[in-house]
Amino acid sequence: MTATPTALIAEDEPLLAQTLANELHALWPDIHIVDTAGDGLSAVQLALQHRPDVLFFDIRMPGQSGLEAAAELAEEWPEQQVFPLLVFVTAYDQYAIAAFDAQAVDYVLKPVRADRLAQTVARLQNALRQRQPGPNHSADLDPVLSQLRALLSASSTTAKPDTPLQLLQASVGNQLRMVPVTDVLHLEAADKYVRVFTTDGNEVLLRTPLKELMQRLDPQVFWQIHRSSVVRATAIESVTRDESGRLSLRLKGLPTRLSVSRLYAHLFKAM
Repeated sequence: MTATPTALIAEDEPLLAQTLANELHALWPDIHIVDTAGDGLSAVQLALQHRPDVLFFDIRMPGQSGLEAAAELAEEWPEQQVFPLLVFVTAYDQYAIAAFDAQAVDYVLKPVRADRLAQTVARLQNALRQRQPGPNHSADLDPVLSQLRALLSASSTTAKPDTPLQLLQASVGNQLRMVPVTDVLHLEAADKYVRVFTTDGNEVLLRTPLKELMQRLDPQVFWQIHRSSVVRATAIESVTRDESGRLSLRLKGLPTRLSVSRLYAHLFKAM
């Protein structure tokens, strides 16, 4: 464990963030809170800037959830540095807490209780003591990515429909076009829209968020390869691994290569 362990707190309620920081200092006087963030995007940026030992991420934050921010951070994290220990701050019910327990990712319930936080601090201190220095920590990310995938899946409470989506209502100029899902090759999140690339070489726009669409698409047919990218599995023409180990793929009918994030590289584990 480093001489002065560091932590970043991501919590959109300033009073709760300060309470957590105060409780942490009382239980762990040596810890240094490098910064606080009020939203997921800022949390990712600050974590990459400070490279803390521990992250306390609120599950529900504006714009990007704590889980989504952690997944993005895992994607951007440099391979030569060990990934921070994750603690999620949550008001989730017992079902969600069971998911956290199963994945061995620690959590703190709101409102923060000193006795429960003391257990978390003890676990963190023990985990930091056991960490081994080394030049490359890419393999250390594998269990973290597996945990995040499971938690992201468990956090979706929307029941999937019995019948997968068959048609997409897309905007084409001032018109509304009905696009059969069977014609879709690739979906890509872009600002407030989702770009849809079809087998006839056209591109249309959807206003439905990609996360919502994924809950209505057949997961055996459409694979998520990045937080902002979904592809038709049978349209994958080739998958390539570069010198750094990053994967990219090419789809039949589309000229550009698409990046596969660390979070979804397990889909191509045979490589």
